[in-house]
Amino acid sequence: MKKIPPYDPTNDLLFKFVFGREERKHITLTCINDMLGRTGKNAFVDLSFRNTEFVPAKADDKQGRLDVFAVLNDKTRIDLEMQVFNHMNMDRRSLFYWAQMYLHFEGLKSGDNYLRMKPAIAINILRYSFLPQPEPFSRYGLYNPETKHKLTDDLEMDFLEIPKYRNKPIKEMNRMERWLAYFANKLDATEKEELAMATPEIGDAIEASNAFIMDETAYRQYLQRESAIWDYNTDLLANRQLAHEKGLAEGRAEGRAEGRAEGRAEGRAEGREEGREEGREEGREERTKEMVRDMLGDGMSLEKIAKFSKWPMEKLQAFAAKEPLKK
Repeated sequence: MKKIPPYDPTNDLLFKFVFGREERKHITLTCINDMLGRTGKNAFVDLSFRNTEFVPAKADDKQGRLDVFAVLNDKTRIDLEMQVFNHMNMDRRSLFYWAQMYLHFEGLKSGDNYLRMKPAIAINILRYSFLPQPEPFSRYGLYNPETKHKLTDDLEMDFLEIPKYRNKPIKEMNRMERWLAYFANKLDATEKEELAMATPEIGDAIEASNAFIMDETAYRQYLQRESAIWDYNTDLLANRQLAHEKGLAEGRAEGRAEGRAEGRAEGRAEGREEGREEGREEGREERTKEMVRDMLGDGMSLEKIAKFSKWPMEKLQAFAAKEPLKK
């Protein structure tokens, strides 16, 4: 039997294949209920997939396409997004998609009562770290910031940040954490079997993914997409490196200027030189730490971070273990 090559379940082409097909809507439905914590009478029991492309009202309005869009049994509309590129605008991007979904997909017609409007939920699964809090799952709505009163249930935006996954025994994971473990893709074969036993729909998702990857044409498309993701992240990293180097050069220039001024005022050449050197060293270390935090937040492997930062692996592992992930 041909061996299944390794793959990343967060690849957006693969994600749409697994979660956007009628024959596998039970996977999507379970994932939604588990992400939202829906159980019993509050659980969604059915969904119907709809066209993911929204047509702008005017020719020059921005177009858009959702990854997986469905209407649930109570007419709640839901957008399930897999975001692999960090364009630094996910908050506004998600709000734009939510607004289109709320207003235009089966929205109000002339003369309709506003009470006919149905809730819209955006679930954003991110391949990168985006929010400041350390928890991987975050929910947002419309609240009064002083009283914490929730204005409406119609607006909900959820974010699952995959780089914030931390391994733990499967039996200790809640329903949302099992899906996070699936997307993080860091379990061994035995742990994946245990995960599939705990949530059978995850096992179905793994089987569907394997079938996709084993298809020669689909796998070629998968690799092309991964190559595009890699190219984008590499360019982003290079731009960040250039920005750090520019900041380092500017910091050195400022440090030399300040050191000369202080040295002339104090007349202590030796102390000035030592101070400048210590300042430069501290500055370099802080800038390297900042760069490493950014790379960790983007989900980059420790091996690649070590190559760029020139840090020993032991130092990098210790830093990653104690530092909170940064936006």
